[in-house]
Amino acid sequence: MIHPTAIIDAKAEIDSNVNIGPYSIIREHVVIESGTEIGPHVAVDPYTTIGSDCRIFQFASIGATPQAIKFEGEKTCVKIGRGTIIREFVTINRGTGFGGGVTEVGEENFLMAYCHIAHDCKTGKQVILANNATLAGHITIEDYVTVGGLVAIHQFVRIGKYAYVGGKSAVVKDIPPYVIAAGDRATLHGLNKVGLRRRGMSEETLSVLKKTYRILFRIGLTLNEAIERVKAEVDPVPEVAHLMEFIESSTRGITR
Repeated sequence: MIHPTAIIDAKAEIDSNVNIGPYSIIREHVVIESGTEIGPHVAVDPYTTIGSDCRIFQFASIGATPQAIKFEGEKTCVKIGRGTIIREFVTINRGTGFGGGVTEVGEENFLMAYCHIAHDCKTGKQVILANNATLAGHITIEDYVTVGGLVAIHQFVRIGKYAYVGGKSAVVKDIPPYVIAAGDRATLHGLNKVGLRRRGMSEETLSVLKKTYRILFRIGLTLNEAIERVKAEVDPVPEVAHLMEFIESSTRGITR
């Protein structure tokens, strides 16, 4: 079902079970998989792959060249995961040669109106970006993260899995997994207990994470001191192991 006013390049690969609305433009070297619906007035630029069962609303721009001064027209791409919803006026830019070459949106993401995902960003599964959330370049967002409206995230920042970022925040350092962060500049406000329970985390694991969080962020230790104390005193369940690996691998520094 392709509307007669849509412009489809002959080099685009579009599954027969794809709907494309009026006045949308699909450029060369675009791949769109089965079950996806493209609304009216959508622009999909070269080297974009859109997975199955996605829905892209009107006036979205997917795969445009990056807003990066050092970009020199090299072949880079955008990948959109299965089941992702992209609402009105969302913009997603291609990667850069100096940043890995790929901008990747994971499966079952929900990108609300006016979100921007810049070059070389990567999001995990079931990430939610509320209206006007903006990602600078080279950002990594792990699985099951929620980012509130009007949030600005600095380039190279990482946000750990299950984290919740409150609306109108400015994020300039890495946000650990499992926490709530908010503010300008963002600071931590405890564990994301409601979100973790909704995802089925047991009370026993929550209790271990609560103890870990207290040692890391609430009793006045330096980060190195806190890390050593967690290793000595806390049961290394997988969630704690992931949290500690995330912190120890940070290059931008950790939001505290």
